[in-house]
Amino acid sequence: MTSISLDSEALASIDVDAIVVGVSPAEAGPAPAAGSEDLDRALDGRLAEALAALGATGKAGEITKLPALGAVTAKVVVAAGLGEDPSAEDVRRAAGAAVRSLAGTSRVAVALPGTEAGGTAENVEAVALGALLGAYSFDSYRTGGEHKSPVEEIRLIAAADGAGAAVERARILAESVRLVRDLVNTPPSHLSPEDLAGEAERVAGETGLSVQILDEKALVDGGYGGIAGVGQGSVNPPRLVRLSYAHPEASKTLALIGKGITFDSGGLSLKPAEAMDWMKSDMGGAAAVLGALAGIAKLGPKVNVVGYLAIAENMPSGTAQRPSDVLRIYGGKTVEVLNTDAEGRLVLADALVRAGEDSPDLIVDVATLTGAQLVALGTRTTGVMANDDAVREKVVAAAERAGEQSWGMPLPAELRKGLDSAVADIANISGERWGGMLVAGIFLKEFVPDGVKWAHLDIAGPAFNKGEPYGYTPKGGTGAAARTLVQIAEDVAAGIL
Repeated sequence: MTSISLDSEALASIDVDAIVVGVSPAEAGPAPAAGSEDLDRALDGRLAEALAALGATGKAGEITKLPALGAVTAKVVVAAGLGEDPSAEDVRRAAGAAVRSLAGTSRVAVALPGTEAGGTAENVEAVALGALLGAYSFDSYRTGGEHKSPVEEIRLIAAADGAGAAVERARILAESVRLVRDLVNTPPSHLSPEDLAGEAERVAGETGLSVQILDEKALVDGGYGGIAGVGQGSVNPPRLVRLSYAHPEASKTLALIGKGITFDSGGLSLKPAEAMDWMKSDMGGAAAVLGALAGIAKLGPKVNVVGYLAIAENMPSGTAQRPSDVLRIYGGKTVEVLNTDAEGRLVLADALVRAGEDSPDLIVDVATLTGAQLVALGTRTTGVMANDDAVREKVVAAAERAGEQSWGMPLPAELRKGLDSAVADIANISGERWGGMLVAGIFLKEFVPDGVKWAHLDIAGPAFNKGEPYGYTPKGGTGAAARTLVQIAEDVAAGIL
């Protein structure tokens, strides 16, 4: 991963290939932000004039490059638009966009506002994290061509109190997000359920997490009918991974559950081709849980955390489950499968019931669950549902502090009737057309242990960016929800959740 270090050297003389500074809108034209003063002096006070001549406005997301022409050691200056009254997330995105634009460059100095003496550790972390997340590329299967590698070294100009700890936290979070992105981007030919379980075992070994893996025989013998049923159509058998982090001073337990469908064809309820080409991302929830637990193990919050990765490949074959089959979920409740493409909720159901045996204070599941999430909230905003209104709002607040867009959604009681089955306890889809994201949440709620607070994050859109890169977000796997889950763990430890 790209390295990052703190530096206090003057921008005019720092030995790097490029310098990143901020710029904001102003009535007289683009206004260089705090942190750029030394650079402006080296340019004879003409930085704003040069930016204006190049059409810069300072609006959020704008990147303007200008040659240094020997005025400073670096060859290129990059002005990152911050917008008016920028938030920590605005600065994070600006840093990411600037560093992303410098792919193919070795060394970059970043001097954005809020990191100088008198600034805050929060701002330092935002700049460092945005820069590191912007320096990402998935190159495992490239053999050449004109592709530019990410920036190799970031030197962060910062003197705020707590800057060192803030940069270290940013580095840990970036590593977690990078792990999630890499897993989501890995093609299903190289990431079977067994492979994903093996990756979890590797991460556990590196971070000190405890790990237990149930194979297909153990799943059947243990009564995990949801995971076994979804996975029975594939030559790549399913797995259930349990990871755990324990803190000696913890008084609460958090359970995290991730949907891990390594490829979703839809099963016998086959998806159309145009809806299938990005279904390698259907394990984004499990990847987010794994990435979050890796980060939690390094950050060390005073909370116990267990994580479940419910992993299967959903394929059509002579052994695949059929519409109208009935599955017995772990714990005994039966489900009539009316659509095999509503498989994520089946594997999550097993894990939700099993997580109850850990006596958690809070369960949070995360899944690329429904196309209805994209219809309701688009590609960048996670839908948050819960069995407790206060928990839902606190999870939304945690996501906002982590820098991830989310929106609280209801679980209307009247939608439950649509899940009634003529032959089983519940059906896996509703007879009604509307409110698919909410119906999926209502289905999952049926498997939450009595008396346990629970939240559900639908990341169907946010987990995979099919469009152009923006801010610190690349094309492909985004790493969605990993930072939110880490923040939730810290909030539980602090008594906020």
